[in-house]
Amino acid sequence: MKYVFALIAFGFIAVSCEDSPRQLSSTDPINWEKRRIKAPISDTLDVGHTFLSIYSSVYMRNDQEQSDLTVTVSLHNPNRDEEVFIDKAVYYNTQGDPIRTYFDQTIFIKPMETVQIVIDGIDKEGGTGANFIFDWMKKRNTNEPLFEAVMINTYGSQGISFVTEGKRIK
Repeated sequence: MKYVFALIAFGFIAVSCEDSPRQLSSTDPINWEKRRIKAPISDTLDVGHTFLSIYSSVYMRNDQEQSDLTVTVSLHNPNRDEEVFIDKAVYYNTQGDPIRTYFDQTIFIKPMETVQIVIDGIDKEGGTGANFIFDWMKKRNTNEPLFEAVMINTYGSQGISFVTEGKRIK
């Protein structure tokens, strides 16, 4: 009888350990749909663009060994009373080719809120010189949105982590 239980338990473990493809959470359109602006945006808003460098991989020891990193991209609204609007977030690889557009319809970020995009450590498409371009809008006389990235990976008791900040571009 205990062999039957052991066999059943082994079966549950084997089924739960199968490699099934999972959708990367930040690429799921439902995450952005709930933030989508339903009404037209006023044309009295200031428009801007921000470049954010990220690294989904970095070289270690030499140009043949790379470490893959998990990236958390944070879109911050530093305004206490006003929303900011993000029109588009496009992710580019090291060669400058667009990999994916996270959203291409205007979304909002509430006052003092932070919205995040996570690039899994197993997602190697960006490479060692990946970046984002964000197109955004804000009300006049308010703060611009802030864009930052935290990259991290751990190896046993050691790890690597660093941050980058977005830069406004024309």
